[in-house]
Amino acid sequence: MSQARHLDDLQRVLQYQFEAPHTLHQALVHRSFAHENPQYEQADNETLEFLGDAVLGLAVSHLLLERFPNFNEGDLSRLRSSIVNERELAKLALSLNLGDYLLLGKGEELTGGRQKPSLLADTVEAVLAAIYLDGGLKTAIGVVKRLFCAYFDEERDEDPLKAWDKDYKTQLQELTQARLRLTPAYVLETEEGPDHDKTFNVSVALDGRILARGSGKSKKEAQQEAARQALERLDTEKG
Repeated sequence: MSQARHLDDLQRVLQYQFEAPHTLHQALVHRSFAHENPQYEQADNETLEFLGDAVLGLAVSHLLLERFPNFNEGDLSRLRSSIVNERELAKLALSLNLGDYLLLGKGEELTGGRQKPSLLADTVEAVLAAIYLDGGLKTAIGVVKRLFCAYFDEERDEDPLKAWDKDYKTQLQELTQARLRLTPAYVLETEEGPDHDKTFNVSVALDGRILARGSGKSKKEAQQEAARQALERLDTEKG
């Protein structure tokens, strides 16, 4: 398949037609391909990834504020981090078969690069940057709204905050990875009481700094409580 045909197929998937298709082409050039093919004139997609991260964050923030105007900053931040994270972006990329369009080096190809979550998430950001450069911010926001329509569906009955609050550990991990690129660590500090009625005390730390502590009748319950308090602390510090 020719590269022009390749790009046409992807544009149909994205439901966006580029004025300058070479911008989309750049979004698909992984650094491994550029490194192995120095004669290739097209730049790799790393700078587009950088821009796309900002474009996606702004677009999602805009759409969340538009959809949930009465939510506070902490709630909006949590919802944004539930969308703007490696797992969700990689899932989107897989649904679009985005990996099939990538230009990869041989080494990256052999190690399953087309299925790597981090690589796929970066490519989503690069493609969104290409759309922003080609069509402007309003167009990019429209594409983000379409691609992530499940999050912004006005007919959706479920309260997104209730869905978010089902698992504080997941919330905390997604928030810290999105904001700081760090993963929280949980430590069981003490156990109290008899075997039939124990209380577990757990701390949660980020890069060696203890964020919060929690207690519960099981280790899982204690971790959830620690994560809940850590989320509150991070929201307060950011505010």
